[in-house]
Amino acid sequence: MTTIILNHQPYDGSDITWNALRLAKTLHKNGEEVNIFLINDAVDLARDKTKKPEGYDYDLLEMLKKMYTRGINLQVCGTCNARCGLFKNEPYFDESVSSTMQILSDWVIESDKVLTF
Repeated sequence: MTTIILNHQPYDGSDITWNALRLAKTLHKNGEEVNIFLINDAVDLARDKTKKPEGYDYDLLEMLKKMYTRGINLQVCGTCNARCGLFKNEPYFDESVSSTMQILSDWVIESDKVLTF
């Protein structure tokens, strides 16, 4: 099992989030169980209000949603909903992904690999 923790604002001018999602997708395709935990400003990735900037090649929210429907485990910091991101207090696209530090802790303990982006 691999747990990937994302911290960065999805569209921060870098490809950090895009590359993390590409890695998660490839690991899952290769049979790895993958957990994605969004924390800090990365929580915007789970909000429908987050839109792909003009001129950006990929819709990161749609990438995440597809991976989620295909079986990648997703949890998003519940406390960060009100504290972090550009869209504070906006709902996550699926409220069942709102999570806790305890879940992240459990995932870290259970995982063979933990990666942060």
